Amino acid sequence: MYWGGPYMWGSYPYIVRDRTQGGDPIKPEKAWDPHLRSTHDVSGHSIQAEDGEIGHVEDFIIDDETWAIRYIIIDTRNWWPGKKVLVSPQWIKRVSWDESKVFVNLSRASIKLSPEYSEGSLLTRDYETELHRHYNRPGYWGDEPVAKEHSR
Repeated sequence: MYWGGPYMWGSYPYIVRDRTQGGDPIKPEKAWDPHLRSTHDVSGHSIQAEDGEIGHVEDFIIDDETWAIRYIIIDTRNWWPGKKVLVSPQWIKRVSWDESKVFVNLSRASIKLSPEYSEGSLLTRDYETELHRHYNRPGYWGDEPVAKEHSR
């Protein structure tokens, strides 16, 4: 078998890597984008509405077909008891990494009156339609094909 044994890489027992290009060492290319962050990095950040703080990022709902972040789950228990609501990433104005805050283009009142989100139920298109209607924002599903039901 040609893929086994001590000389599986040719006449040398190990892979030979030439780390030079014309006598100069090859510099590795920068392969990361400094603007990309893990959802873990944003979890716990405060949510800053147009008129004050309203909660913090608890979790994310990610489309299992397109891998797009569809919603941010906001926990508002520090402002009123036990309510969780959803906010679309499209409604984010900016993220301040220094302040650990996510600024959204929504008022505290609109977030407070938003349809409550329950982690125990599936996210249906009816709920999403109600949510987008509440915020008076267009739904993402007009732009791209998506599954009818989204799970967490």
